Amino acid sequence: MFSLILAFIICWLNFVIIDTLLGLPEKPGVSGAEVIGKKVEKIGGNIYGGYFMGNIVCSPDASAGTLLASIMYYLMGLDGGLIAALLVWIGNRLCSDPGYAGTLGALSITIIISILKPIIEPKYFVVAMVLAILTIQGLDHKRASILLYKIAKSLKVVK
Repeated sequence: MFSLILAFIICWLNFVIIDTLLGLPEKPGVSGAEVIGKKVEKIGGNIYGGYFMGNIVCSPDASAGTLLASIMYYLMGLDGGLIAALLVWIGNRLCSDPGYAGTLGALSITIIISILKPIIEPKYFVVAMVLAILTIQGLDHKRASILLYKIAKSLKVVK
């Protein structure tokens, strides 16, 4: 259980910090993200957190990159994580996504899993990443968007 909790914290911080620093809360970067942001705002959430959530749904950002790399690392080892990073990079280009959050998320988690493999088995990162995405996208859009805004504000990404 300790391995899963530690992997969850690492995955959550990895994808949220990368996506925040690369501007997901700042504005809608891909088609559809603005619609999601405004819907979240209508239910009482924060528009910037909504943009973050919308960008995640509409393009392979750090959440998708981290999940895909975790799965591929579990299946194929280091090579799998690197293949995942390449696939996410291609996915970003197909979505006309101007950023590299997904690729960076895939690369960072590949390195993290490689370093922590003696302590935490790669399979825990797969489950942890699913749980991390669930906390942002699946439990409470209103509160998640407000939390994401507060993180973005503290990192000085938004005002």
